Amino acid sequence: MRKDVWRVEESGASATEGRVVWAPTKSLWSTSMVAVALMEATATATVDAVAMFVSLTYATLLLGHSVGMHRLLIHRTYECAPWLRRVLIYLGVLVGMAGPYGVLRIHDIRDWAQRLPSCHDFFSHRRSLLVDAFWQLHCTFEFDRPPTLKVEKEFLDDPWLKWMQRTWMLQQAPLAAILYVVGGWPWVVWGVFCRVSVSIVGHWVVTYFCHNPGPGTWHVVGAGVQASNLSGLGAITMGECWHNNHHAFPESARMGLQPDQTDPGYWVISKMQSAGLVWNVGLPRDATAQEDLRRVADSDCNDRGRQPAKPERRLPFA
Repeated sequence: MRKDVWRVEESGASATEGRVVWAPTKSLWSTSMVAVALMEATATATVDAVAMFVSLTYATLLLGHSVGMHRLLIHRTYECAPWLRRVLIYLGVLVGMAGPYGVLRIHDIRDWAQRLPSCHDFFSHRRSLLVDAFWQLHCTFEFDRPPTLKVEKEFLDDPWLKWMQRTWMLQQAPLAAILYVVGGWPWVVWGVFCRVSVSIVGHWVVTYFCHNPGPGTWHVVGAGVQASNLSGLGAITMGECWHNNHHAFPESARMGLQPDQTDPGYWVISKMQSAGLVWNVGLPRDATAQEDLRRVADSDCNDRGRQPAKPERRLPFA
């Protein structure tokens, strides 16, 4: 399997030159979801509505975002039949962050910028929590010299993905109708507005802290931003908290690489592999292909890549 899928063409692009600008559609979408959730959540809280919210939020983030959007669509860490890919990506769309091409663009541009020696604070999450929250939830980055994103033809020509991209906000409507029939307005509030709000804000929170000082085993040589592992949060983040591992081995479907690193996303992929639903599941490349990595002590990862970490003796990946 390929080390990773790189779709960004630089051709003179700069990750430092540009400005953060307000994105009206993105901002209004996030604001409306959070506003309704804050206004209605308490009044509509019932045991069944909250239980449904917890179940649906976890299922869409696990199957849709982590397994579908991130590990399949973005990093191609495994292969599956088109029907399964479309189901997983549909669940990812229901998370409410963006359409499939939008998620691809946001992720790949950010990854490209972070792997350069330096990038704008918008991509590195170096600003304060409140500033970064406003930037990530309400703004976009306007490049002076933008890179070009090249999506593979197989995915760019997929009519399902095109439709999902055009209608990703509207996909909440059929779900809302079903929830209303089953549980009335409380289920709509908790199943759409509260769920989307928690998913959007929660994703940003994990992203912010995963790119701030913290423990990790791997230093990506030449990268201006080093990722951290967030210990103890594997179950609640579907394994996405093992971000230092992920930056080192983006080709791997498994992010929790140690026995104590809980990774529900990989558990799902492993079960699907056993059932014959997925194949060519990627794992970390071996030591002979780790020229871009240095194994370091956890404390050395706190510099976030601003200074080269002192390498230990190269060890094969276990």
